Amino acid sequence: MIRPLLAAVALLIAFATPVHASAGPVYVALGDSAASGPLIPNQVVPDLGCWRSDHNYAHLTASAIGAATFRDVTCSGADTKDMYSPQNTDLGSVAPQLDALSADTTLVTVQIGANDVGLTGFIEDCLNLLPPPVGDACNDDYMENGQDTWRLKTDALRPKLTQLVADIRARSPQARIFVVGYGTYAPPNGCYPRVPIIKADANYIRATLQYFNQMLAEQASAAGVGFIDLQTPSVGHDPCTSSGTRWIEPYVPANPAAPFHPNARGMRGFSVAVIAAVSGG
Repeated sequence: MIRPLLAAVALLIAFATPVHASAGPVYVALGDSAASGPLIPNQVVPDLGCWRSDHNYAHLTASAIGAATFRDVTCSGADTKDMYSPQNTDLGSVAPQLDALSADTTLVTVQIGANDVGLTGFIEDCLNLLPPPVGDACNDDYMENGQDTWRLKTDALRPKLTQLVADIRARSPQARIFVVGYGTYAPPNGCYPRVPIIKADANYIRATLQYFNQMLAEQASAAGVGFIDLQTPSVGHDPCTSSGTRWIEPYVPANPAAPFHPNARGMRGFSVAVIAAVSGG
């Protein structure tokens, strides 16, 4: 009788002992305003000068994957040098973004590079309130000696991204790293005058952004890390679509967001892609 009794007691103890679930990821989000979510409610403290929303895709992802620790240091205006050096914002200086990494970090997303090549200024330069022949096309402004200067800047960014991934890996050797691309900012031929960028310039913006995203994907692959495509899922949600459909606002936003930046709907849409990627989907 003793042996069966001991077996029963052991069984009861086994069932009574709580099973501890494995801890969630230690997640760090790095990036610029496309990741931070300027003007999307609610803007978080500290670092108000970074215009960081608690409903950006990183926050939504952290919640969905049950992150045990989450550090979002995305900041409007950031470029690759701000990964390493303090960034000056309108409301003060913030620490280098790589300082948020640690040896126990297990997940990193990084969306960076657009400010290195002047993406926002490039799109705004192409705004044209009057069509040709009164207004001027912008696409030829970026050609010098038969070469596209925007593509040259994009290619010049390749080694910086390779080095950035290596530096992230050095600080956080356990981390899975994902380079995040940029969304769709213009449909084929644009939608002049709804968004005042003429057809030729809209197609130029579209082509150069496709090239930029391709570069990001290639550098991620070369570095052996993941790439998250935001361009494909945002097709049909560009600034030319209705205010209730678009994920990226036009020059005059109808939803809380900065011009030519994601709105809250866009961040939700982008989070679906990010969650799928980091979850292995």
